[in-house]
Amino acid sequence: MSLEDYSRKRSFEKTPEPKPAPVPSLPPSNRFYVQRHHARRLHYDFRLEIGGTLKSWAVPKGPTLDPAEKRLAVMVEDHPLEYGDFEGNIPAGNYGAGSVMVWDRGAYELLGDKTVEQQLERGDLKFRLHGQKLRGEFALVRMKNRGKGNEWLLLKKKDVAAQPGWDAEKFSRSTL
Repeated sequence: MSLEDYSRKRSFEKTPEPKPAPVPSLPPSNRFYVQRHHARRLHYDFRLEIGGTLKSWAVPKGPTLDPAEKRLAVMVEDHPLEYGDFEGNIPAGNYGAGSVMVWDRGAYELLGDKTVEQQLERGDLKFRLHGQKLRGEFALVRMKNRGKGNEWLLLKKKDVAAQPGWDAEKFSRSTL
């Protein structure tokens, strides 16, 4: 997925969403964002800063700290870095119309000996989150033999941050 896909789906004169800016030549900072997006259906957009963009997955039931729960995560188009702190209402008639709230944000650290690009290509991305709500080890694992290859699972690993029964909807405030 690319920023061209993001731009093609939007009319920037009609929506407050940010336009992609030129990719800065700064070193990557490994930021992550989770946005609660009440569009046609409520879902959470999970975003990792990778290669100067925000790689993005739509998580219908939201992330969890419960390692017993597997969450479907559908890879969607990349978003510009500026989108990470976007909150507001996307007007009706526009792609993704509805309210967007920054539900969590922070940094992530890659786990394992492969680069983030290698892990993405392999379909097995392992990382530790340092967020305001989400903490600890997670994995994004691409589901094999499913559709277009954009269906992944977001998994919480068993660690000190794990909390059985944890529900994202109990924590509905913005982190901005």
